[in-house]
Amino acid sequence: QVQLVESGGDCVQAGESLRLSCAASGSIFSINAMAWYRQAPGKQREFVAAITSGSSTNYADSVKVRFTISRDNAKNTVYLQMNSLKPEDTAVYYCAAVDGITGDYDYWGQGTQVTVSI
Repeated sequence: QVQLVESGGDCVQAGESLRLSCAASGSIFSINAMAWYRQAPGKQREFVAAITSGSSTNYADSVKVRFTISRDNAKNTVYLQMNSLKPEDTAVYYCAAVDGITGDYDYWGQGTQVTVSI
């Protein structure tokens, strides 16, 4: 099993920055890629960004250029640097990990709230 714990969510004003962290523990050797998803009130959970074990990255069009995903393998931690935040970025942000065997996002964190005000 893998445990994921997010942190870094906060209330900020539009244009400001935040960095989210996701610390992984447990059977981390089974993890392949990791990703960030978000869910705004009344909306479905949506993909934000992902990073593979080889550090290839992928972003949703809505956050491309503004957000950067990175990983520190020594700390078993994935980060999401969010710049130029907009009110529409307000959501609960979830960290997810892909199991190397199943290929599915089998592991999820509890989420961290990001609120961006005008």
